[in-house]
Parts: sequence; C-alpha cells; structure tokens
Amino acid sequence: MAIELEIKLTVSETAQARALDWLVRQPEASKGSAKTLSNRYYDTADAALNRARAALRVRQAGDRYIQTLKTQGQFTGGAHRREEWEWELASPELDLSLLARTPLAGQVDLAALQLVFQTNFQRQIVMLTTAESEIEVALDTGEVVGGGRSRPLHEVEFELKTGEPDELIRWAKALAGQVPVFLNLVSKAEQGYFLAGIYQPQTAVPDHALSVTEWLHTLSLSWLTGARVELPEPALQSLARAAEAAGLGPQWPLLKAHLQAGTTAARVIELFPQLGNMQLALVHQD
Repeated sequence: MAIELEIKLTVSETAQARALDWLVRQPEASKGSAKTLSNRYYDTADAALNRARAALRVRQAGDRYIQTLKTQGQFTGGAHRREEWEWELASPELDLSLLARTPLAGQVDLAALQLVFQTNFQRQIVMLTTAESEIEVALDTGEVVGGGRSRPLHEVEFELKTGEPDELIRWAKALAGQVPVFLNLVSKAEQGYFLAGIYQPQTAVPDHALSVTEWLHTLSLSWLTGARVELPEPALQSLARAAEAAGLGPQWPLLKAHLQAGTTAARVIELFPQLGNMQLALVHQD
C-alpha cells in the first residue's frame, strides 16, 4: 500500500495547451513520455464499492495491465491524500485474489464486481525536480464514458513523489497565475459513477458556516451535475474571514454576491478567470 498526495486542476482544452507550454519552459522541468491510457472501473450492481468510498480499475498502457484500488481518502491543505494498492497483471481481466488482501474483502462481495464505466485519455508527463521535492505533473486529455454518455476530460494533476507537500501548492499556484484553472475535488471515478447513474450527489443549501473544504466540495459537485449553488450569508461567514486573511481584497465580495444570488460552477469559472488562484489561496486558511 502507498499514500498518494495530489492536486487536481480542471482546465479548458486551450488552457491545457498553454499549461503544457508554460510547464516545459520552467528550468526545473523535464518533459516525459506521452501515452494512451484505457481504464476500466468495476463495482457491484448496487454500487457497494462506491458506498465504501473506494475505486477499483484495471488500466491498460501499451502492453501493460495494472490493477489499482484507491480509497477516497481526505482532502487537506489543498491536496488529496489517498491509500492506494497497485498490482501488475498478465491480462486485462480483473484478479479478485489480489483484493482479498485489502480492506475491501470484508466490505464488498468481490464475486459481484462488474464493469460500470471507462476513462480513456492521452497522458503527457512533466517532471518538476528541485532541491526540496520531485513532482510528477500529468496532463490528461480524453473522455469519461458511462451509462451510454460521455464527457470531455482535461486535467492537470500535480503528484508529490518526494519532498514537502507545500511544494504542490506552490507549483499549482504558479500555474494558476498563468492559465485559468479550477481546483476540483471530483475524481475521474466520481465522474464515471455520475454518468453511469450510480452516483447522484445533491447540493443542498447548508445550515451552517462552511469550511473552505466544504465550499470547494459544493462547487465541485455543481461542476459535475450542473446544479445551482445558492449560499446564504451565514454559510459564507467563515469563508469571508478566510478570504480576508488570504488577502483576496475586492475579489471575494464580488464572488460572494454571485454565490448568494445563486449560480453554477460553470458560470463562476466563466466570470472569474482567477478562481483557481482564489481557491488555492483559501485552502491555506482552512
């Protein structure tokens, strides 16, 4: 088992091309390989794996097959922290015997697992190496397919290989200063579950002051579902203090007005090109 620490930014197709151009021009960068990845995700008919907050896939990269189990984990300090198990396979078929040695064995009927959705994308790797850390940046371009539907995929993921977690935020902020980004808490797996009709999250009006992480999650669910976000003044009180501490100045009152009036994540992303910068500034105040 390994611990994965990453920051995932959703971008437009145009912004992704600009992001790659900026990244490879950094003195710390080395451009790695580009490869096509096909990923098949499994669950039971009643979504037992999803309810256990885990995702199971078999990935094909060339002639290699890798089976991976990930927990949803925690979002802290702007990054996702997850438990992860990986195994090399000889074929694209799921190997249930490997799962018997994980916590999944006692929670899910392994024999009932079936294919529920796929993600297919091109991945370009850029390595960022400094004295403090080594970070792998994956730029993914493709689609998520499930339930007879599909949605485009354009992401930039920063994953810490060695070094200090704060370096992830530093590099993500640097990129957000160059191109519009959206700090997204919705994983590829959650997108697939949503398309397949298994995962139907609700964005209810909160009755308490939201933490930064809760606010980010609310925006991310709106991005996924297209649902409107309408946040009353009490829900935004803690965020207003965090925004002041982060030095966001006049940017926050304007964003706050839109959130109170009711809007969608897509509209917020359109209206605020610096939204990613604001999100990353706020996570340090959570």
